[in-house]
Amino acid sequence: MPDLNADAALVQRCRAGDRAAQLELVERHQQPVFRAVMRILGHREDALDATQATFLKVFERLDQYDPAHRLFSWIYRIAINEAVDRSKRVRRHEELSDDLVSDAASPDSQKDADRLAHALQVGLASLTEDYRIVLVLRHFSDCSYEEIAAIVGVPEKTVKSRLHSARQQLRDKLLADGITPG
Repeated sequence: MPDLNADAALVQRCRAGDRAAQLELVERHQQPVFRAVMRILGHREDALDATQATFLKVFERLDQYDPAHRLFSWIYRIAINEAVDRSKRVRRHEELSDDLVSDAASPDSQKDADRLAHALQVGLASLTEDYRIVLVLRHFSDCSYEEIAAIVGVPEKTVKSRLHSARQQLRDKLLADGITPG
């Protein structure tokens, strides 16, 4: 678990205009934020825009950050809200980009990986936003139930319930598309 004091110190440095601290904050959280919003939005350009907008909002709102909470959770909450807002404005989906698909050893295994990545993205897109968000945060961003509850702003029981339902719906969608658990 990251040190809350280290996060608070980093935020203080950012608030004081320390460019190195601002860069450190972005470098520390940019990739996980991008991956999460990419899974929610399903479109690379939208995810890049949402990631950039997230960090603009982070720096605009640094005075609102409460050092009693994890910086990671606060940033993710801004990112998830940004992704949800964007998904309401833009409803389009594309396959996962090559940098999000694992390297395959052979053309056949690459084809299988591409098929799975596409089916997974389509399956995620078919879920409601509430379900998609908890699934992405838990399985693609490795957030704990407690972290997800803080990010989404619901009780842990609700997170667990949504996650259970999301897994079932995604499993059913993948099975319907001919993808079997491996």
